[in-house]
Amino acid sequence: MSSKNIIIIGSGFSSLSAACYLANSGHHVTVLEKNETVGGRARQLKKDGFTFDIGPTFYWMPDVFERFFNDFNKSTKDYYKLEKLNPAYQIYFGKDDSVSISDNLENIKETFESIEPGSGKNLQKFIDKAQINYNIAIKDLVYKPGENIFEIINGKTFLKLHEFIQTIKNQVSGYVKNEKLQKILEFPVLFLGAKPSNTPSFYNFMNYADFKLGTWHPKGGMYQVVQAMTNLATTLGVKILTNSEVRTIELSGDKVSHVITDSDYFDCDILLSGADYHHTESLLPQKFRQYSESFWDKKTFAPSALLFYVGFNKKLKNVSHHTLFFDTDFEAHAKTIYDTKEWAEKPLFYASFPSITDDSSAPKDKEAGIFLIPIAPDIEDTQAIRERYFDQLITRLETITGEAVREHILFKESYCVKDFKEDYHSYKGNAYGLANTLMQTHILRPKLKSKKVSNLYFCGQLTVPGPGVPPSLISGKIVSDLINKYHKL
Repeated sequence: MSSKNIIIIGSGFSSLSAACYLANSGHHVTVLEKNETVGGRARQLKKDGFTFDIGPTFYWMPDVFERFFNDFNKSTKDYYKLEKLNPAYQIYFGKDDSVSISDNLENIKETFESIEPGSGKNLQKFIDKAQINYNIAIKDLVYKPGENIFEIINGKTFLKLHEFIQTIKNQVSGYVKNEKLQKILEFPVLFLGAKPSNTPSFYNFMNYADFKLGTWHPKGGMYQVVQAMTNLATTLGVKILTNSEVRTIELSGDKVSHVITDSDYFDCDILLSGADYHHTESLLPQKFRQYSESFWDKKTFAPSALLFYVGFNKKLKNVSHHTLFFDTDFEAHAKTIYDTKEWAEKPLFYASFPSITDDSSAPKDKEAGIFLIPIAPDIEDTQAIRERYFDQLITRLETITGEAVREHILFKESYCVKDFKEDYHSYKGNAYGLANTLMQTHILRPKLKSKKVSNLYFCGQLTVPGPGVPPSLISGKIVSDLINKYHKL
């Protein structure tokens, strides 16, 4: 295989993953990052001694991370320290009404049993099925490039066809009847960006990832993973340039010949974009774009998010590292995201307090809080709206946990639709990419390889395998294999 000069747009997880694999194959790889720091959506905010992960905060599927580093004869232990969280997370259903999910299945079964007699045994059956699906997904499905349907049709998957028709919501209701337990089992698929009522039940493998593989925290936050991948990439010879937004993609015939930023001009044998798919194609002449505006507009996108990064001048009580507030009607909230596309009156929200686990996140005797409200993409985003929802969020936090926190706020920073668009050219300001619905699975997702530009490729949350950090790592590997497949001597 001849060595190629490969340009990668963006430095998120999928781009860094691909950069490592491609450099390890002997290619000359240059990563062009629009922003000041690497990481894409997984950047950091530092303020007054506090450190916040701007993007992902959940470390799930540790085997995928380990497999990535093992491919380079490395281990996660070579770069960062992991701690398994106990509780993995806590879910509030109302004032002084919460359920904590342990770090092991036996304790989780006991929790379920205490809420609904008989549910512990049913949970074991559910997780046994989820484990089978997890093994099929990891071994037979998610590492496939989505070029044709026969990649995923075999004896194992054929027997699972009914699980692509049945939904998670319907499946869960067959195992547990208690509404709280149903919400707990439906929660993990929210990482896939769609409602449980629209997500194929095959994706219950996320419950196996949750209850069996556990929830972890890298010391120093999720950005430690970004730094680890960056360090690995540079040792493999990858050149990473920040403050380098790609403004122009030049073609020669049906091939990319050059990539142009504000200050540089790069020769290009192969172009790989880990940036927003829609935005990247907008840099091409119309006839070389694969997907129309109506194509993108009709797709079901995962939510955007209203985020707050808050410094508190005291340690908080009655919350866990990961705390979910399911004290309002989920269906009503979901309807505003996927159907009416408006602000919810009383949205569910998620909070992360990393300083409970990691003292590097906040100064001594202080607490770092990250709050997230899922919202519809392209929704109205004003400072007044942000303030209104922050006020509601803090009021509910105080009411539900029984602790005064408002007077202990040192500062807050917010992040919403406008910021996703500005920082990442994110289509409609989405936060997570395309939802994993039945009609947006595998070959029905945007392609890794352009059908119209022979040396243009894509990776990340808008293509296979889908949204989330582990899928992004996998996406980088898949696309690197595809590039090596089509560009041999």
